[in-house]
Amino acid sequence: MSLQALKQYQSTSTQSGIFEASPHRLIQMLMEGALEKIAKAKGFMLRNELEQKGKNITWALKIIGGLQSSLDKDVGGELSENLDKLYEYMSIKLVESNVENSVEKLDEVASLLTTVKEGWDGIEEEVKETSATQKRTSAV
Repeated sequence: MSLQALKQYQSTSTQSGIFEASPHRLIQMLMEGALEKIAKAKGFMLRNELEQKGKNITWALKIIGGLQSSLDKDVGGELSENLDKLYEYMSIKLVESNVENSVEKLDEVASLLTTVKEGWDGIEEEVKETSATQKRTSAV
């Protein structure tokens, strides 16, 4: 399989995963994507490949910005406010890591985002149960 064909397959596979994903899964995918971009940025930073480092940090910033803008502060209350502040902090640290070539700041953001993702992953069963209950209720 050629490299171009492989990339096309990956793109199609990812797109179909997005179309089939629940809102909960989409957030998981965004977090996974941000963590992947941070890890790639770290590798590029360690190899002094500054252009690629910057591109991956920028991509991670966009994803975190998307997560931040998806917060529903009316429904989420204090939790949403706290996440908003945390995402803002992560964004600042990513910019600083880019300017300072700081692996430590990339690691800090990755650690924080991993913690948030673990919490999000932990509520997946609760989301599935609530969704199933709602479907049964609406079918009656």
